[in-house]
Amino acid sequence: MAWFQNVGIIAKQHDDARVATTVARAVSLLSARGVRTHFEQTTAALLQRSDGISIDAIGERCDLVLVVGGDGTFLHAARMLAEHDVALVGINLGRLGFLVDILPDEIELRLEQILSGAYDADTRILLDARIGDQAKPERALNDVVIHKWNSVRMIEFETYLDGQFVNAQRSDGLIVATPTGSTAYALSGGGPLLNPRLDSLLLVPICPHTLSNRPLVVPGSSRIEIRIRNLEPEQVRLTCDGQVDLPLESDSSIQIERSRRRVRLLHPQDHNHYRILRAKLGWGGHTHSDTLC
Repeated sequence: MAWFQNVGIIAKQHDDARVATTVARAVSLLSARGVRTHFEQTTAALLQRSDGISIDAIGERCDLVLVVGGDGTFLHAARMLAEHDVALVGINLGRLGFLVDILPDEIELRLEQILSGAYDADTRILLDARIGDQAKPERALNDVVIHKWNSVRMIEFETYLDGQFVNAQRSDGLIVATPTGSTAYALSGGGPLLNPRLDSLLLVPICPHTLSNRPLVVPGSSRIEIRIRNLEPEQVRLTCDGQVDLPLESDSSIQIERSRRRVRLLHPQDHNHYRILRAKLGWGGHTHSDTLC
């Protein structure tokens, strides 16, 4: 018997011939193992199926979800399914693929292992971001970014941690990232790489006017508040995972904190975070003269 009995499928919504082929191979294996498959609505439409269900229904009915695409597809699925505590597995049809780590030509082998219970489980923290008195937070798996919009002028804001003033700065914005997001926008902003299992948050300024302004790593339990000063309408925006985009007004206050929800990822048993970093970031491996200690 398969370890999982109901598997949902969410695929990227681009004109990519590999999507239908990859999904068909996964469904063939799942069916052979007696596993019921459920297709998210837009995925079903892309595959010209009529049996699609909502993403909330996927979360309610399934104990495992296959995300077929790149990290962008995975980020969207993770945010939408966070309330349902369903395990996610990523099949990489994108570019870098830090989150989707099963290669298309390994689908049968890797899914067979996972269905048999041979996998490594991984839990990642999420961010909740609120603007002012906003009741329902916006969620992010990678990062919440406050950035300038439609302007070449820098923005001014103050940063507070757990109610304590940290600094005031003029810059192009601020990236608040999870350890998962340390390999995303925060990396290009000069931030450090954090092991995804750490319970910490990362604050990375975007092109700060003060050269001494540096990235800051804080405990995961920190309550971060950003107060925007002296801005014109539509000059600053807040973005979650590069996908949710919200305008900000003058004297806006943004609260960012670790979400009570987490994302559960399943990896092949030989999953190695540092091997992925070497491959994705082009790091050198051992030379012929190297010896392991």
